Amino acid sequence: MKNDYEKLSHFYNIASGGTPSRKVPDFYIDGNIPWIKTGDLKNMYLSSASEYITEKAIEKSSAKIFPKDTVLIAMYGATIGNCSILSIDAATNQACAAFKPNEKILPEFLYYFFCSIKEELVLKGVGGAQPNISISILKNVGIPNYSINTQKEIIKLLNLNKSIIDKRKAQILALSNLTQSVFLEMFGDPVSNEKNWKELKLSEAGDLKRGLSKHRPRNAPELLNGPYPLIQTGNIGKQNLFISKYNQTYSEFGLKQSKLWPKGTLCITIAANIAQTGILSFDACFPDSVVAFIPKIKISNIYVHYWFTFFQKIIEANAPESAQKNINLKILGELVINVPPIDFQTKFENIVSKIEYEKKQLQDSLLQLETSYNALLKLAFNGEIFND
Repeated sequence: MKNDYEKLSHFYNIASGGTPSRKVPDFYIDGNIPWIKTGDLKNMYLSSASEYITEKAIEKSSAKIFPKDTVLIAMYGATIGNCSILSIDAATNQACAAFKPNEKILPEFLYYFFCSIKEELVLKGVGGAQPNISISILKNVGIPNYSINTQKEIIKLLNLNKSIIDKRKAQILALSNLTQSVFLEMFGDPVSNEKNWKELKLSEAGDLKRGLSKHRPRNAPELLNGPYPLIQTGNIGKQNLFISKYNQTYSEFGLKQSKLWPKGTLCITIAANIAQTGILSFDACFPDSVVAFIPKIKISNIYVHYWFTFFQKIIEANAPESAQKNINLKILGELVINVPPIDFQTKFENIVSKIEYEKKQLQDSLLQLETSYNALLKLAFNGEIFND
């Protein structure tokens, strides 16, 4: 049965917030009003802010307070289309569109609706490097005109599926934390080297070689669409030991201006996501923003990867800053790494392999669950499961 749709403007007087002047300290110092930015829109419910403003900021700027159960959606920037439901009264900046609660649309129903059309909203975005959606675009979006009872049935179904996904993510995170715990138990705190392991500069433990890329793919399309995986900084890290994904490939011509690194190479980022590491699970090329670590002594790449996870934030915080933070081979090579006996490292590798196997099983299951959930989102709002 075909749904009846109403424009969002039929139900909402859509608003946005504002940014108090940074030149007025009194707008921010000792503030106690949560001030939401698009980067805060990460989870379904939002109960805290990354920044707070004062009553004076509300009085003297375009910022305004929205009540609990308001649905916020990011209109532009890297988080365009992200949304959350306020669990608290809060102010927002101008990049958040606000849908205050009403009697005809439940907040959770609107949240899931936005999740179901996120890709469409991004495509509606206009602008340059970062597209944006405006309040006028949002006003004209049609939403299924379901009864409150049907909305509750949809919310119940989607909540159940989302809770299963959340539990699977928690299981994966628990395994990642387990690996960190095993590392600490076996090797102690690597920052203080409490077990007094032998120490070497990273350049003494292995050779550090930058990737090769004479031309950027966006400026030379003939380099692309071949058989050779091309790893970028965004493919490395994020708590994953092995690099298993890539977004681009090099052609034979592309390979001539680069280098194919063998499976098992430890990759270290020196720009963008600084000091993130991962191990190639296939032969691949990478640009000069990624460094290969080639052991010169008996040292495990798996051990080095997890050693970096304890130092990554420290390295990033102390990185030189120009247009963006970055580190060079000299800085990287001067890092002092603890080097336990290789038999300890091998034992750690064996434990990690078992944990990674379990983690991979859960990640494959998560992918299937998310695929089913995304399909269910579409079905729930096009009348194929529920209709009035």
